[in-house]
Amino acid sequence: MDIEKVFKIILDCSFKVHTALGTGLLESAYEECLFYEIQKTGLTVVKQKALPLIYEEVKLDAGYRVDLLIENMVVVEIKSVEALADIHLAQILTYLKLSGCKLGLLVNFNVKHLKDGIKRVIL
Repeated sequence: MDIEKVFKIILDCSFKVHTALGTGLLESAYEECLFYEIQKTGLTVVKQKALPLIYEEVKLDAGYRVDLLIENMVVVEIKSVEALADIHLAQILTYLKLSGCKLGLLVNFNVKHLKDGIKRVIL
C-alpha cells in the first residue's frame, strides 16, 4: 500500500480515538485504542516495537521502543502532554533513523483540537 494512504488511515484513526476519548488520559490508553482502530483497518501494526542501536558492528539493546509501527513504513509516537517539545521531535527522529522508516507521526492527544497536536515528521 502507498505510504500516503497508510498515513491518511492513521490520521483518520487518530481523530476517531481523540473524538471518542477527549483529553486527559494516559498515553497508554490512547496507544491501546489507536492500536485497536488501526488493526480494524487491516493494516499491520506492532506496538512497543523494540529498536536495537547498532554501533559499528555491535548490536546494543538500549531500550528504544516505538509506540506503533505501521506496515513497517510509519512510526507513530503518542504523547499526552501539555505541549510538544523539541525533545519529542528528537525522539521520533531517532526512532525513524533506527527503524529505517522515512515517515513518522507525532501525536499529542492532550489538546482540545487534535489538529493542533499532530506533527508529521519526514526523515
